[in-house]
Parts: sequence; C-alpha cells; structure tokens
Amino acid sequence: MIVIRGARQHNLKGIDIEIPRKRLVVITGLSGSGKSSLAFDTIYAEGQRRYVESLSAYARQFLEQMQKPHVESIDGLSPAIAIEQRKAGSNPRSTVGTVTEVYDYLRLLYARVGTPHCYKCGREIKRQTIQEIVDRVLSFPEGMKIRILAPVVRGRKGEHRELLENIARQGYLRVRVDGVIKNLDEEIVPEKNRKHDIEVVVDRLVVKKGMRERLTDSVETAIQLGMDLLLVDCGPPYKKDILFSRRYACVECGISFEELTPRFFSFNSPYGACPTCSGLGTSRDVDPELVVPDRSKSIADGAIIPWSNPVTTRRQRWKGAASRYYYTMLESVAREYGFELTTPFDDLTARQKKAVLYGTGQRAIKMEWERAGRYRVKTAPFEGVIPNLERRYRQTDSEYVREEILSKYITLKPCPDCGGARLKPESLAVTVADKSIMELTALPIRSAREFFKELKFAGQKSVIARDVIKEIRERLSFLENVGLGYLTLDRQSGTLSGGEAQRIRLATQIGSGLVGVLYVLDEPSIGLHQRDNSRLLDTLKKLRDLGNTIIVVEHDEATIRAADFIVDLGPGAGEKGGYVTAKGSLEDILSSPRSLTGRYLKGELKIELPAERKKPSGEYLIIEGAREHNLKNINVRIPLG
Repeated sequence: MIVIRGARQHNLKGIDIEIPRKRLVVITGLSGSGKSSLAFDTIYAEGQRRYVESLSAYARQFLEQMQKPHVESIDGLSPAIAIEQRKAGSNPRSTVGTVTEVYDYLRLLYARVGTPHCYKCGREIKRQTIQEIVDRVLSFPEGMKIRILAPVVRGRKGEHRELLENIARQGYLRVRVDGVIKNLDEEIVPEKNRKHDIEVVVDRLVVKKGMRERLTDSVETAIQLGMDLLLVDCGPPYKKDILFSRRYACVECGISFEELTPRFFSFNSPYGACPTCSGLGTSRDVDPELVVPDRSKSIADGAIIPWSNPVTTRRQRWKGAASRYYYTMLESVAREYGFELTTPFDDLTARQKKAVLYGTGQRAIKMEWERAGRYRVKTAPFEGVIPNLERRYRQTDSEYVREEILSKYITLKPCPDCGGARLKPESLAVTVADKSIMELTALPIRSAREFFKELKFAGQKSVIARDVIKEIRERLSFLENVGLGYLTLDRQSGTLSGGEAQRIRLATQIGSGLVGVLYVLDEPSIGLHQRDNSRLLDTLKKLRDLGNTIIVVEHDEATIRAADFIVDLGPGAGEKGGYVTAKGSLEDILSSPRSLTGRYLKGELKIELPAERKKPSGEYLIIEGAREHNLKNINVRIPLG
C-alpha cells in the first residue's frame, strides 16, 4: 500500500489515505477539488524527490529536484514517472518515429537488409564477393570464350599515356580501348579531347570444368586492378559485357555507396541528412507575396512592406532613416530600368520586378543618397529586396530583428532537393519491400503496422531481420492501441496536441518494459474517440499487469468504471474541496451518499441538454481545402456569434 498521512498540498485538507500498489487507481472529482494536487504535486513529487536523493551528489547537480510536498508522511512509494498533458518539444528534428524509437529500429532494419538502388537510373545495386563472381562466370555455357577485363578508365578524356606505360611495365600484354583490343607493344594514342574507356585484359579463358582456381586468381587480380570493378567480355552466345562490383556502386552511372549503417538513414546525422536542408526537410525562404502583399500599390505608396516599414530595433530606432535610404536605392533602380516609383507594382515588367526583388546581378548602377547631411554616390550592383532580407536574417546579432523577419516575411517550404524527405538521395534509394524509409514513415501507423504484418524475408535476411521486426511490430501495436493509428511516423512532435503527446509517452513506457514503477497520468482519454477508449484502457491494464502502479486523474466514465480502486475528492472546488468523499471499489463509490461522482454514475444526477440551441448569426468562418497533417481536403463552416 501507498500510505499517505496529513497531505496539505495546495487545497488538500490534511487527508489520510491508503492506495493499493500494482493496481489501476483513478482519482476523480470536480475540477479544482484537489485531484492534481494529490496525484502530481504530492505522490509524484515525493516519489521523484526520493529517487533523486538516492543518487550521488555529482549526479544530483544535473537533475531538477522537486520541492518536498506539504505532507506528514508517505510510505510505500516506488520511483515515479509522470505522463502529463503537455505539448511535445518544438524541435523540428523530433518526430513521432524518433520519440517512440520506431525510427531507430527502422534505420537498423534498412542498414541490415535494405536493397540499395542507383538514385539516378534506378538499377538495383549488389555487392558481390569474389566467390559469387566466380560462381556466376562458371554458370556460363561450357565452351564459351571469355576475357577477364579490369576497367581502369571509364568515360575520361585524355591520352592516358602514363597509365598505359605503367600497365605495360606490370607485365600485361593487351588492353581494350573503346571496345577495340590493342597490344601494348604497339603505339596507342587515344584522342585527347574525347572520353575513353580503357580496360586491361587480365586473362583469356574458355569456360570448362577444372578452371575455378585459375579463374579465381584472374578475378582477384582484375578486381584489385579495377578498383573493385570487373568486366567479363563474353563471346557467343552472349556476345556482351557483364559488369561485376565488389562494392555498392552503380557501374553505369559511376555512383558509389558507402557501407550501409544506421547513421546512413539518420536525418540528424551528416552521413544521412540531405545536404541542402541539413535534414530538416524544409527551407526558409523569403516569400515575395509577403514582401509585396498588395500589388496594386506603387512603390511610392509603400508596396514593398519591409522597406517602407523596415525592421530595425525593438525601439524602432532609425526606422525613418532606413526607409529613406531604401527609397533612394529604389529611385536609382527605377532610373536605370526605366520606370516610375508611382507605377503600380503589378504594372511593372517581369524584368523590372526581378531587378527590384532579386537585384541587378552583375550589372552595376549609380546610386545616390544623402546621409548625415552629406551627399554620397556609389556605383555597384543593386542587392535586391529579398537578398537583403535573407542576408540580414542570417547575419544579424539581434534576436528581435531575426524573429521579426522570420515571422513576417519568411515561409517554410519543402526542401527543393529532397522534397521534404530529409535524407540524401543515396539513403532514399535503399528499399525494403520496394519502399524507402521515408515512404514507410509517411504511412499512417495503422498502415505501417499492416505492412510489417505482411513483411517476410527469405534465407539469411529472415534471421537478421527477425528481432528488429518484432520490436517494430510491438511499438506500432502500442501506438495503435492508445488511439494514435492515424498519425504518421514522420509527423513532427511539436505539431501534436497535449493528449497525443501524452499517449505517445505512454506507448513508449509500455515499450520500455519497466516493472515496479509508479505511473501518474493526467486525463489520457482527452481528445480520444470513444471507440478507442477501450483500447486505451487495455493498454493501462497491460502496464499494470507488468507489475506497475497506475494512478490516473480522470473524469471519463469508462475509465472510472474500469478502475481497481477509486478516490473521489470534493465535495466542492477550491476552498470547498480537498477532502476524500469516497474511496474503494466501484461498488463502494456507488453506495457512498457523499460521493458526487457516485450519484452521477448511478443516474441520480445528470447534465440536461439545453432545450433550445442558440441560433447562428448568419456569419461563418469558412475554411476550404484543409489538408494539414491528417486532414483530407475538408471544407468547414463555423458559425460566428
């Protein structure tokens, strides 16, 4: 039992209560009756404080220690974990997949059993051992003539004289230049300005039994000379070249892959992240529509907002001077490009608009302005309004200026190179069951769960992937069971509601498999569809059955009825609350005359629906084509007033 004596935290009135351990306990009552004060500010705070105090002085300096609650004594506490309703962090690198560790297992899966492809031509890339190459050649028809070639030049310009001389010094007799076999003792002069392919003839063989040893030696020599590449020139009936590679490389496009490791699929690592957006999936660009929101206005009338009303300092110092300076710069551009500043911006030519917004490039113009009573002249290229804002955003030391530019003129757009996928092209070209890792994380969790239900591997891959897939399936199952099957694994954590973030933390705790822990939850059913409530309760019971104590602050009827032990606080809120009006099983609550919750559960009291609904004023907030996150292009009319 957790034995509490004399709890006076906030509005608690010195209550004494014994709460059974390893049970699902619901603390309920009116809002303001002291539920959170008992659950979080007393039980959790003391459990956490004692755990931190058990650590060394060195470790304690890195942890936030909670204040001792106003309570005479608490016995029987376990280490406590609070799963509250609060927004997840706003770090753009944090996603549902990374928070739940599902993405970590996906990275491991793709590194161990993923199939790499060339991101340019789409060909599957295989890494072959010497023996695999030998076995493949021995499978050719018996009697077929072959040449073992080592590619030393592939699509490079030049005469390559030094290379050819070096090959001859090593004892080789023949090379193939642009498909033609030539003897090294004759003069070979490739055209300097043409691209050439040069292969060294390592051996000439006829496919037959008993050639394995010689073939193996020739293949090893060719692989070493050709930098892990080997070319087999096949005679009839094939009459073609077959390329082999001992590394992950597309021999057609000349693209090489590094060894597949989990970091190769991490957008938080330079080894996997898209180099353009550094793994964020978005680029921050100044939006021309925000710079010139009303194109019917002229520049003289203030069409260019950031220059007619420039961002300077928090106290708006030098705003007038900056505005006049910018205006004289634009006068110089107008003279050079032949337009008036009184002309509506929409009536300017595309060339004139481009000069104003993006600058004059290499074209220098004469700019004149007055500053501090002195007349100044400069001839230089005009920077442009948008490059000016981008430069100031990057270089300013003022957080105020950076935040003002970001909030007023910059929009987030998908990265132009990765399209929002966050990873570099080589990482996206690795597939499992024909899906890249980002295609998989873009699926709703329930769809991803079905994908892994059906996913099967053969041979050695099955052994390698077995444990990883088991972990992924379990975590996806936990997430669906707490009602989050509609979320995608690539959803940013900062966009989740408080209830969603809480249930993700709950699913993560189930996955951790901890035993003997005291969990304190704050209304986990909020925002959850009623059909998912039973699955949430099953999840809480599963956490309890592992040997943990679950304390839930809750108003939901189904959760109260499912509890092993109920604490009803009241009888009122604020100063009128803080007392235990009833405790025990559901039957104890229903039979207690003091329990307001019990009277509602029995149906003695109920909240009546209003007889009349307020009629809308006729004005509506209209939303059309909403597609953010999991919205499906919906149209909504919300009455005002």
